[in-house]
Amino acid sequence: MTDPYTLRLKFWGTRGSIPCPGPDTVKYGGNTTCFEVNFGDERLIIDAGTGIRLLGKKILTEEKNLLTAKLFFTHTHMDHIQGLPFFAPLYNPNSNVNLYAGHLDGDNYNLQGIIGTMLMKDPVFPVPSALIEQACTFNDYSVGKVFELGNDLVIKTGKLNHPNGACGYRLECGGKIIAICTDTEHYEGKLDENVLALAENADVMVYDSAYTDEEYPNFKGWGHSTWQEAIKIAEAANVKQTFLFHHDPSHNDKKMDEIAEAAKAIRSSVRPAVEGEEIFL
Repeated sequence: MTDPYTLRLKFWGTRGSIPCPGPDTVKYGGNTTCFEVNFGDERLIIDAGTGIRLLGKKILTEEKNLLTAKLFFTHTHMDHIQGLPFFAPLYNPNSNVNLYAGHLDGDNYNLQGIIGTMLMKDPVFPVPSALIEQACTFNDYSVGKVFELGNDLVIKTGKLNHPNGACGYRLECGGKIIAICTDTEHYEGKLDENVLALAENADVMVYDSAYTDEEYPNFKGWGHSTWQEAIKIAEAANVKQTFLFHHDPSHNDKKMDEIAEAAKAIRSSVRPAVEGEEIFL
């Protein structure tokens, strides 16, 4: 764990849609979405894309595979849950992991049902969810809920513009703010008020920048935004540091370098997220 007065964010997966590890994605990463946030004794994990396997490997080797944490999902599209069955600490019945999702309607779908009947069930996956359920508590909530976790840690939630729903997070920890705004599609001609509220005066914002403005018309309605929109939000919300996120699988390191240079030329505090990078506040 980190110093009790330090807020730490680590990117375990930065890619969107599908993992694409390889020689042309080694710089920015090929694993799908996973964040880890440490504040004092509190460990938060956001999303369980393939990046979470690497986090699990670390916990297995350095922490005897014993985990106490809260795992918040932005949503349950495959690239945000596909790493969960490969997250080693969940198979330790002495681990204690609370899982949260705020985008499901509760009538037709709930988080435990999606994990147990859609992800970890024959013939999709050979290991049943019963093997992780001893370590897990499943929690569904309505987006907009505020979690007051104590020790000066508050998590605010907000609706994002994404097919089947998604939830953004605003983490307020010891006077510092991290805004997680992925996956979300911008509105043409206006800024998204929900995203602005999550990002207001944030020290760090992570924003869905899957596309460029030139590419976006080909993917309108798919639920993703652009790095140019990230800059607009950062400027309007007075964000100190912005990380472009949900890198499209077609964007190799060369393309990401080009995006990084173009974004930096407009706003120096904006750059792509890098898998494995740690940010301390």
